[in-house]
Amino acid sequence: MTATTTAFEAGRAALADVVAIPVTPFAEDGSIDREVHRVLLRRVLDGGVRILTPNGNTGEFYALSPEERRTVTELTIEEAGDRATVLVGVGHDVPTAVASARHARELGAQMVMVHQPVHPYVSEGGWVDYHRAIAEAVPELGVVPYIRNPVLAGARLAELADACPNVIGVKYAVPDAARFAAFARDAGLERFVWVAGLAEPYAPSYFSAGATGFTSGLVNVAPAVSLNMIEALRSGDYAGAMKVWEQIRRFEELRAANNSANNVTVVKEALASLGLCRREVRPPSKQLPESERAEVAAIAAGWSI
Repeated sequence: MTATTTAFEAGRAALADVVAIPVTPFAEDGSIDREVHRVLLRRVLDGGVRILTPNGNTGEFYALSPEERRTVTELTIEEAGDRATVLVGVGHDVPTAVASARHARELGAQMVMVHQPVHPYVSEGGWVDYHRAIAEAVPELGVVPYIRNPVLAGARLAELADACPNVIGVKYAVPDAARFAAFARDAGLERFVWVAGLAEPYAPSYFSAGATGFTSGLVNVAPAVSLNMIEALRSGDYAGAMKVWEQIRRFEELRAANNSANNVTVVKEALASLGLCRREVRPPSKQLPESERAEVAAIAAGWSI
C-alpha cells in the first residue's frame, strides 16, 4: 500500500457503505428550513448512517443557489461532527466547482463528489480535464466522480487517477450492470471504491460485479431498510438482499417513473406523510397530485421506521 493510498484509506472505507443523499427541506416561504434540515440529518445519523452527501441530486443540487449550497454544506458538516464522513457534491463550471470544493475543505469535509458535467458537449478528454482541474485544486480531499455517461471509457478514469491520486472512488450511475462490470475492470477494479449510484434497486447486481457501497435517497425515510440491504450484501446473502429489494420495489418504481421525474418528490412525500418535513420541491420537479399521495404514505407507514 502506497503512502498516497494510506492517506485516503479512511475515505475509501467510508464509501463502502450506504452513502446517504439527504433531502433539502424547504420552509413555507420557500427558503431552506435549517432546523428541519438538522432534525432530518440527526434522524439519519441516529439510524446508523455513517456517510452523508450534501448537495446531491436528492438534495435538489441544481435547484439551489450557490449560497444555499454553501448553507447545506455547513449544516451537514456541523451535524455530522465526528459521527459521519461528509462527501460534498460539487459541480457546474470549473471555477464554481473548485470554489465549492475549497469551501468544503475549509469546513472540514473529507471528500467531494463531482457531479456529471451538464454541458451538452462532453468529450472524453474534456471529461478528464474537468475532473482534473477540480481534483488538483483540493489535493487533500478524496474525489469521487459521479458517472452517468454510458459511453465514457474506463481508461479515461484510470488516466484521471494517474494524474490525481486523490481520485479514490466512483459513483457509477449508468443503468447497465454489464457495462458497469466492464467499466470497473477497464479502469481498475481494486484501484477505486465502486459505489452503485442508482441506489437500492441496482445494488445487488452492481455488488455482484464489484461495488461495495450504494447511494440512497430512501435512507431519508427508512434508514434501517437501507442498512438491512447492505448488511445482506456484505455477507453475500443475495437472497436476503432481494427480500429488501422486494420491500422497496414499488417505492423506487414510483421514483424512477417517467425518466425519474418524481425522484425527489416521492422521497419528500414520504417524509411529509410521516410529519417530518414539508412536501415542497422546486422546479423542474413538482409535487405529487393528491390522488397519488396515499400510495406513498402507505408504503412509508408499512416500513419499520
